[in-house]
Amino acid sequence: MAAKLYQFLGSPFCAKVRKLLEFKGVDFEVVEVDYLERKELLIASGQMTVPAVTFASGETIVDSARIAMRLEEMHPEPTIFPPGWRGLHLALADYIDNRLEESVYPAALADELKYYGSQGADRAALWRLIRERKYGAGFVERTIADETANWNRACAALAPFEEQLASRPFLTGRIGLADFSLYGQLYYFAFTGELKIPAELKNLIGFFGRVERISSRLDPAA
Repeated sequence: MAAKLYQFLGSPFCAKVRKLLEFKGVDFEVVEVDYLERKELLIASGQMTVPAVTFASGETIVDSARIAMRLEEMHPEPTIFPPGWRGLHLALADYIDNRLEESVYPAALADELKYYGSQGADRAALWRLIRERKYGAGFVERTIADETANWNRACAALAPFEEQLASRPFLTGRIGLADFSLYGQLYYFAFTGELKIPAELKNLIGFFGRVERISSRLDPAA
């Protein structure tokens, strides 16, 4: 029996979990959750948020960080913690999932609105409502209108990672947890099917491609 990953396509945390599952060689199927109708997700996880993974054993884990740690327990090889780098990968992954996400997300907001709008006005309305309840009325239009500032902020936040990847394929040389988190954030610029990572971030473009090629094992050329 295959595991099930409940996801929203545009979620960076779902993209992170997809690649973790593939890296670990776990057989799984993707369940694309309807943004408006989340009954199946609620029954499986008891929550309304993604990602959620139901393993073949019937165990369900919610939250990408918790899923990553459970996968490492269940499938210790290949490891997501290169020897000597566990602490740094944990700290970096937390930073990427939270602080970096705050800087990257606004640049993808217009694509997300378009995506959910293509699924129907009701789904777009719910998507907008959730964000404006969190960030305040007018957040969506205000953020989309600041396109240039959004991209400048995103590129500035990504610059240290671009520099780190100048002479190595992954952040600490060998692939680890933080790389999957970074891939997830970069997926904001790829979920439409068009890769929109700015051309000047060539090392990040190469990095994204390396992680994208992971299937059931690490790409031998990486």
